[in-house]
Amino acid sequence: MADKQISLPAKLINGGIAGLIGVTCVFPIDLAKTRLQNQQNGQRMYTSMSDCLIKTIRSEGYFGMYRGAAVNLTLVTPEKAIKLAANDFFRHHLSKDGKKLTLLREMLAGCGAGTCQVIVTTPMEMLKIQLQDAGRIAAQKKLMAAQAQLSSSSAAGAAEPAVETRTTATQITRELLRSKGIAGLYKGLGATLLRDVPFSIVYFPLFANLNKLGQKDPNVKAPFYVSFLSGCVAGSTAAVAVNPCDVIKTRLQSLQRGVNEDTYSGILDCTKKIWQKEGPMAFLKGAYCRALVIAPLFGIAQVVYFIGIAEFLLDMLPKHRA
Repeated sequence: MADKQISLPAKLINGGIAGLIGVTCVFPIDLAKTRLQNQQNGQRMYTSMSDCLIKTIRSEGYFGMYRGAAVNLTLVTPEKAIKLAANDFFRHHLSKDGKKLTLLREMLAGCGAGTCQVIVTTPMEMLKIQLQDAGRIAAQKKLMAAQAQLSSSSAAGAAEPAVETRTTATQITRELLRSKGIAGLYKGLGATLLRDVPFSIVYFPLFANLNKLGQKDPNVKAPFYVSFLSGCVAGSTAAVAVNPCDVIKTRLQSLQRGVNEDTYSGILDCTKKIWQKEGPMAFLKGAYCRALVIAPLFGIAQVVYFIGIAEFLLDMLPKHRA
């Protein structure tokens, strides 16, 4: 069924709808993932996902959990649309006379989809990470100021760090374009490719094969729950598999650092410093958060995609015109 040709507008609309619904549901967990991945051994603000979310609500309010959500909601539509449409496009052109794709060809289709999506994913992630991590850095500065006040017994300037100047995605974009040009928005492109291409290579073939298990007939769609569960299992498996690459990408794309935190010159330098100073387990930081984000995100995406909401809407248009 996945290999059957569907109109491009329908693919794009389905991908966009799925992305908007999914991001709205799981964004707070994604924020916790970013903050957990970015904190280094120097100053650990959070011990777990729940600890991060509780502290975020206390210090920034409920909507603090949605810092950076506007960027995602704006760009997730083209990002998800490109990924899902590209995968279908490559699967269709790699199939021979409608025959079942081999595993290698399924992986090649996923590779093509992952490569295409970074056009939108890289700047989206770049802006989102700055906004998501701003609260962690501000909280760290407050903590350091409080400790300094206690040690010096001086109240002068104690309230200053509490006043946080909130930057917007537009301000960050303007500054990056002014100082570094379009390349500034594509910082971490290599690391994004390193994460998204393997992710798609794992995800799409795994989903397609899991979904086929629930199909009684090759020409009939799998049941609703099968598509959802297949998307969840395939998404979480692929997410955990590429989490080390996600940690590296998050560190490289962060423009601001906390107190005593390392800076990195590239993928190899980042990998080396994390391994030497934080140990191999640091590459799994935020892995369970990422699995909790990706599982429902792609589960919802595949359900919307396979139900064919866009096809239903597009089919109604001519009737209204008549």
